[in-house]
Amino acid sequence: MILAFDGSTIDGSAYRYVTGLADSSPSWLDSVVSTWSTYGLGLFAVLMVLTWWRARRESPGAALLALSVPVVVVMAYVVDLGLKLLVREDRPCQSLKVTTLEACPAHGDWSFPSNHAAIAAAAAVALFLVSRRVGTVALVAAGAMAASRVWVGVHYPHDVAAGLLVGTLVAMTMVAAVRRLPDVSGHPLAASRLGVLLLAPRLAKSG
Repeated sequence: MILAFDGSTIDGSAYRYVTGLADSSPSWLDSVVSTWSTYGLGLFAVLMVLTWWRARRESPGAALLALSVPVVVVMAYVVDLGLKLLVREDRPCQSLKVTTLEACPAHGDWSFPSNHAAIAAAAAVALFLVSRRVGTVALVAAGAMAASRVWVGVHYPHDVAAGLLVGTLVAMTMVAAVRRLPDVSGHPLAASRLGVLLLAPRLAKSG
């Protein structure tokens, strides 16, 4: 059997408090939180497309930055997964044996850091650095996603906090790197068929 870290000594009491609230809350609220916890990441995909669609009407540079957001998210997931395999923390629902809204993952599906929180934070921070208006919505959604993962019982608070930190650091680092790339406004790619990804057709024709 693989040895695993027991994170209950860090904030197990806070976890029990949150899951206790979930257990005593109205069923409609638990249903809303559970649905968001399961499917909420889809909102970030919608926001990415919206941000790219708007950015390509501004400039190829802005569109390129918007197109980098999915790459940022994938990188955050990879880093987070690496940390999971390194730390190997058991899920709180395994260590504390509590009743949870979401089925408890099997042993080996490690808890620290939270993938959902890392993905949400990476998307939200990257989107904020591209568009503050869309990014503000995404940041609120990322906080809600992190909280929901504790509410449904599959993560400790420190798991989601670490996931948010991982996503934030990856996003800030990668967006800064993309911003240092040369200006692509005059690049032949912007005038090619692939240029539709970087510039709206109407603007490309006027140029």
